[in-house]
Amino acid sequence: MSVATTYPAIGIRPLIDGRRRGVRESLEDKTMRLAHDVAELIAANVTYPDGTPVRTVISDTTIGGVAEANGCKEQFRTENVCADLTVTASWNYITEVLDLDASIPHAVWGFNGTERPGAVTLAAAAAAYNQLGIPCFGIYGHEVQDADDSGLTDDVVENILRYVRAALAVGLMKGRSYLSIGTVSMGIAGCRAPEQFLVDYLGMRAEYIDMIEIDRRIAQGIYDQEEYEKAVAWAREHLTIGENHNPEANRVSQEEYDEQFDYCIKMLLIGRDLMEGNPRLAELGFAEEAGGHDAIAAGFQGQRQWTDYKPNGDIMETLLNTTFDWNGKRQEKVFATEGDAGNGLAMLFNSVLTQRPQLFSDVRTYWSPESVKRVTGYTLEGHAADGFIDLRNSGATTLNATGQEKDEDGKAIIKHWWEITDEDIANDLAATTFHAATKEYFPGGGFSTHFATAGGMPVTATRLNFVAGQGPVLQISEGWTVELPEEVRHQIEDRTDPTWPTTFFVPRITGEGAFTSVYDWMAHWGANHTATGYGHFGADLITLASMLRIPVYMHNVPREHIMRPKAWIPFGTSDLEGADFRACAAFGPLYR
Repeated sequence: MSVATTYPAIGIRPLIDGRRRGVRESLEDKTMRLAHDVAELIAANVTYPDGTPVRTVISDTTIGGVAEANGCKEQFRTENVCADLTVTASWNYITEVLDLDASIPHAVWGFNGTERPGAVTLAAAAAAYNQLGIPCFGIYGHEVQDADDSGLTDDVVENILRYVRAALAVGLMKGRSYLSIGTVSMGIAGCRAPEQFLVDYLGMRAEYIDMIEIDRRIAQGIYDQEEYEKAVAWAREHLTIGENHNPEANRVSQEEYDEQFDYCIKMLLIGRDLMEGNPRLAELGFAEEAGGHDAIAAGFQGQRQWTDYKPNGDIMETLLNTTFDWNGKRQEKVFATEGDAGNGLAMLFNSVLTQRPQLFSDVRTYWSPESVKRVTGYTLEGHAADGFIDLRNSGATTLNATGQEKDEDGKAIIKHWWEITDEDIANDLAATTFHAATKEYFPGGGFSTHFATAGGMPVTATRLNFVAGQGPVLQISEGWTVELPEEVRHQIEDRTDPTWPTTFFVPRITGEGAFTSVYDWMAHWGANHTATGYGHFGADLITLASMLRIPVYMHNVPREHIMRPKAWIPFGTSDLEGADFRACAAFGPLYR
C-alpha cells in the first residue's frame, strides 16, 4: 500500500473574503500562496514513522462560503486527512467557512497584517469554535507583516510545526491496537489495558492474548524457520554474552543456556509477528496467525507466571524497541516491559511525536549527593550535583539508549531509525552485554540486557496515570542523562542488579512544586515506571494531551512554549494547570 493510503495527511484550508467585485479576486493569489508556503514548511520539517515527508492536502479552491467549505470537507474525507490547518490573510464569513468536525484537531493561522484583517478572522473563528464546543488552536505572529510577506516568522513556524506534530500523532494512533500479551505483572495496576480510555481518547482498540500463545507458536513451529536461522546466527555473532552473576548453585549447563538463548530469539520473532503480522506465515499454512493484531504498541506480562517457568522476555523487549536487528536498520516498535499499559501508552505518545525509540525504565531510586558520597566516596557534579534518579529497568530497554550514536558534533544522540549507520549499530552492540538472568527473579532463565547510558543527552520522561474520579492524567519532565565514573557506577549497580540496563536521569529543576528539587520530583512521580525519549519535547506532549483532553498535572516546560486550544483561555489565565483540568473535563475525550 502507498503512503497516501496508510498514513494520514494534514489538510490545509485557505479561507478568503467571499465578496466579489474585486475583493476576493485581489486575495486569491496571496491566500493560496500562504497555503502552499505552509505545505512546503510541513513537508520539509515533519516526517512519518518511515522517514518520508508528511503529506499535506490543500483545498482545491479557496474557501469563501459554505459550498466551498463542504467541497473541501469532502475532498479531505477521501484523502485520509486527520487534522486541518486553516490559513487566512483576510476577513471571512466565519460560521459559513469553518470545518465543524469535532473528531479531528483544528487550527487557524491568521496572518498578522494590516492591509487585510487575517488576525480579526482568527479571533472571530476562535470565538465561534469556543461557542460551538469545538477546541481550536490559534496561531498569530508577534510582528506585523507587509501584505507581500510570507508571514512565516520564527514564532509562527514554531507553533505551526508543534500543532502539526501533535495532530499527526493523533492521526497515527487512531484506528490502531494496543496488544496486551498476558495480564497483570506482580500486582502492577497499570498492566490492566485501559480499554475505555483507548476507545474514547485515542480511537484505538485493545487486543488481548494469553502468553501461552508464544509457547504454542514455538512448539508448533508457527514462525518463519528460515528467518529464525538468520536471526539466531546474527544474535550469536553480535550479542555479547557477559559475566554470569548467578552463584554456582543457581546456574544451569551451557547446553541449557544455549537452548534458552534460542528460545528467546524465537520469542522475539513471534512478538513482532503478533504485533504486525507476517505474510510469510500464510505461505507456511498459518493464515490466521499471519494477520497479526495491527498493534502500534504492545506489552508483555512476563513476571511471574511466565518467568517462573520459561525464559524471560528481555531479549524480545530490548530488540523490538531497538532500530536494528538481523535485517539491518528498521523502525522500532513500542513494547512495554511487565505489560505496563500506562507506561506503554506514554512510550507511544513519545514515539508518535518524535519518531525515535523509547526507553522503558523503572523509577528506582533517588540518589542524593550525601548518599552517593557515603556509599562511593564520590562528590556529584554538573547536572547531577543535586542528586539524580536511577532509571534502571529490570532487564530490558532499547539498545539505542547506550548513547553511542553520535551527531555531527560527536555528541551522544538517539537517532531516527532511517539515520542510523552501520557504525552506530556496531557501537550500540559493543557497549552492551547480555547476562544469564538472575535466577531469584527469573527462575525460568533467559538473558538480561546491560549497558550504561552516556551522559549529557537531553531527554523527556513521561507517564500516563489513571486516577479514580479524575480519569487519565499525564506527567512530563524534561531533563538530561548523567554519567558517573565507572567505579562509582559499579558500586551503585551492584546494590541492585548489575545485569540490568543503567540510565541515570536528572530533571530540569525550577525551584517550584514538584520540581523544587530532584527529591521532590521522585516524591511526586505517579508510578514505578517512566517512558523516556531523546530530546526536549515536553511542549509537544502538552499540545498532544490537550488535543486528546488529557490534563497535565506535573511538567517543567517553560510557559512561553505551552500551546493549547484557544478554548482553554476562558477556563483561567493565571493558573494554567487548573485551567487545563477544567477544560479537559468540559470538552471530554476526543472520540466520545
